[in-house]
Amino acid sequence: MTKAVLSSPSSRAEAEHTSIDERIAHKDERVHVLTGAVCNNNCVFCMEEDRDARYVTNSQTDDALVRFILEQKKGAEEICFTSGEPTTNPRLPHWVRWAKEAGIRRVSVMTNGRSLSYEKYARMLISAGMNRFYVSIHGHTQKLHDGLTRTPESFDQTVAGLDVITKYKRYGVELHTSTVITKRNLPHMGEIYRFLRAHGVDQVVFNVMQANGRANTYFEHIFPTYTEIAETARVFLEEQTKTEPRVMAFLVDIPLCTTTKLPDFNRGYVESYVHYEPAANAEKLVPAEALLGRREALADQSETRELVAIRRADLDDSERQKRAECAQCKHEKSCEGVWGNYLKRYGWDEFVPVA
Repeated sequence: MTKAVLSSPSSRAEAEHTSIDERIAHKDERVHVLTGAVCNNNCVFCMEEDRDARYVTNSQTDDALVRFILEQKKGAEEICFTSGEPTTNPRLPHWVRWAKEAGIRRVSVMTNGRSLSYEKYARMLISAGMNRFYVSIHGHTQKLHDGLTRTPESFDQTVAGLDVITKYKRYGVELHTSTVITKRNLPHMGEIYRFLRAHGVDQVVFNVMQANGRANTYFEHIFPTYTEIAETARVFLEEQTKTEPRVMAFLVDIPLCTTTKLPDFNRGYVESYVHYEPAANAEKLVPAEALLGRREALADQSETRELVAIRRADLDDSERQKRAECAQCKHEKSCEGVWGNYLKRYGWDEFVPVA
């Protein structure tokens, strides 16, 4: 299960005429389909540290479940195939076509982009209906990216994948990237941004790590403070604005009280999404009271499976914290709090309510 945080303004006009709080208040819910039982990268910060559990959960996704989701979520703004590495699932092109046939306006995938370097495969996804790609890339050099993915040659394949998708942008395909911020790549934020834009990326999203999975295991080695991240982003944006009036970079999943010096345009937010899991799994992940009324029965030829719709907030609420002073902050309604595992290391000192 993945909790991706790839939300940035859907259009330039949206960001120019609304505040970050307004954008968060009116964000659409995305539907996630958990497809990847395996991943061909081995990222040091991966949220899905328990890969055996992911295999069990994601292997539940079959043709019947995908058709069930599409039926339940008719009219959804976006269907996103995610978790593990979706392109390792041979059924992905078929499911993309079904989503398009169901009338879903945006069909997307969260991927490390390596399979996209095979142009025939990328074209197959686009022909089936894929019209937005979220590609994870964590550096502007092979040494930096491959060191974080712990996968030799992953950088070259991912960059080649970006270049392939860029060729098809003239057909309405959108290309976004996700760069997870660590102590290693934070000093290179500007270089990473300029590298990705030169390869045709429409929006460069810098994701602050969520303090769980391997990000918690290796926290002291890879997790910079929010204050360090925000200040580096401020300097980068200030410098980049000198040559690019509207910088298409967005900093995501960082408490808004730490980013007050950043332009509102460049402040992203954690996406809202829903996905389905077997009821037995859901009960282990989310308090029972949060699951009331969420159960659905999926009947197929072999069995009847009981599923539960899980929203991102259900998973995060128990992991994030606020303190009494947060009630005084102008962002209180928009803010989801601070990761408990982060507070164990760094405490509350850097979080000052915004008047």
